[in-house]
Amino acid sequence: MKWVLGVLFVVAGAAHFVRPDVYMRIMPPYLPWHRALVYVSGLCEVVLGALFLIPRFTIPAAWGLIALLIAVFPANVHMAMNPGRYPALSPIALWLRLPLQGVLIAWVYGYT
Repeated sequence: MKWVLGVLFVVAGAAHFVRPDVYMRIMPPYLPWHRALVYVSGLCEVVLGALFLIPRFTIPAAWGLIALLIAVFPANVHMAMNPGRYPALSPIALWLRLPLQGVLIAWVYGYT
């Protein structure tokens, strides 16, 4: 399951570079430098996800991933509170993403 989690973060982070406009659309308007933040968060996901898979770095990478998941949580809240901006996703799915963030944090925390 550790590999599933690590690869999940690497793939999700890479997606920030492949389709940055998708991630820029979910950025809360009160945050500056949307494109830069998308790339920085993607880079963090890739690097921390890869480091997570190396036993020597698993624990510090896990803490970094937890911090990252907390940092991106406002974007998920923004999406849930503005469902009209995301017509491809059901409002229920947007709200279900919020507790999913907690599940991911708990899953990563298990490796600390």
